[in-house]
Amino acid sequence: MDIPLEKKRFNRSKIMMIAAGASIVALIVYVMIATSGPSKLNVEKDRITISTAQVAPFQENIPVNGIVLPLTTIYLDAVEGGRVEEKFVEDGAVMKKGEPILRLSNTDLELSLVNQETSVYNLLTQMQISQNAARQNTINKLNQFTDVENSLVEAKRVYELNKRLYDKKAIGKQELLKSENDYNYQKERMVLANEILKQDSISVKQEQNQIESSYARTQNALELMRRKVNDLVVRAPVDGQLTSLDAEIGESKTKGERLGQIDVLTGFKVRADIDEHYISRIYTGQKGTFPFGGKTHTLVIKKVYTQVTSGRFQVDMEFEGETPEGIRRGQSLQIRLALSEEKEALLIPKGGFFQETGGNWIFKIAQGGSSARKVNISLGNQSTEYYEVLEGLEAGDKVITSSYDNYGDVGELIIN
Repeated sequence: MDIPLEKKRFNRSKIMMIAAGASIVALIVYVMIATSGPSKLNVEKDRITISTAQVAPFQENIPVNGIVLPLTTIYLDAVEGGRVEEKFVEDGAVMKKGEPILRLSNTDLELSLVNQETSVYNLLTQMQISQNAARQNTINKLNQFTDVENSLVEAKRVYELNKRLYDKKAIGKQELLKSENDYNYQKERMVLANEILKQDSISVKQEQNQIESSYARTQNALELMRRKVNDLVVRAPVDGQLTSLDAEIGESKTKGERLGQIDVLTGFKVRADIDEHYISRIYTGQKGTFPFGGKTHTLVIKKVYTQVTSGRFQVDMEFEGETPEGIRRGQSLQIRLALSEEKEALLIPKGGFFQETGGNWIFKIAQGGSSARKVNISLGNQSTEYYEVLEGLEAGDKVITSSYDNYGDVGELIIN
């Protein structure tokens, strides 16, 4: 009789299948655990820049470009229009005050001067005729006054004589009254003659004042016209160097047109262009530095031009102390313009990392230097070389400051 055998629950093939399944599950779990952490990227140490955060003196500043200009520039404009007839000097000449630069011609202006001179001479002739007539009139009035005065003296003599004769009964009363009336008449004529002389004197004086005033006005007009003609010769208003001369023989220039400029050579200033972002933080008295001739020199803002053009505004800066020897007009200077006072701060050097992170995070080197992980940071002000670190780092921390362009979303760098 056959004896039934008990069937085995696990045979060799099932055990192998279970083991394989467990291995697959373990692999899946490992992969999940591995992918749940930060992604990693291998980088070569010689391809990155490692910098150390350190506490040091810090001053916020910005780089600006400046152009050296003369301290004072005087522009030459055509006071009167005309044709360029003659040039006495060329562009770049060093001038003394009053020296001629060029000569213009203007026939209309010159003809006006001749007409004005003729008018003055005619007026002068008329004045002389009027003065002679006034003098003759005064002489006539004086002659008349003398006649009246003589008649008064004679009438007085006759009256007094008749009065004595009447008292002696030598003449009648009628003759006395006649001499008395004649005497009173001559006294009234004398009063009138005095008044005529007085009025004549006043009239002559007023006429003389009017003539002198008219002559003075005409003379002033003539002098002004002469100056206008003299202005056809353009002269240097001050000592300096003639630059930007724009005039050629035969060329016509209109009144007010720019002819050139005189640069006063007693000193220089620097005109700098600054981004409009900083316009509220720029004021007179701020200082900037620049290297020149192996030394660092200081500039001080003296004037701020608030007009913004193409996103930039300008300032004028002057040298603090002596002007560096060798500085020339038109020279470009790279200036560090200070925006704050110097202070102690935690700093990291500037680098390409900022373009990718915006200063919100950075790769910090782990102890041992074999890897670097992302850490959040907060940056404050900046200078031309450093960022001020407000949060996220401590003095002595090492960070990667080179560009992060090829790192993508990598959370950890393995440094080889």
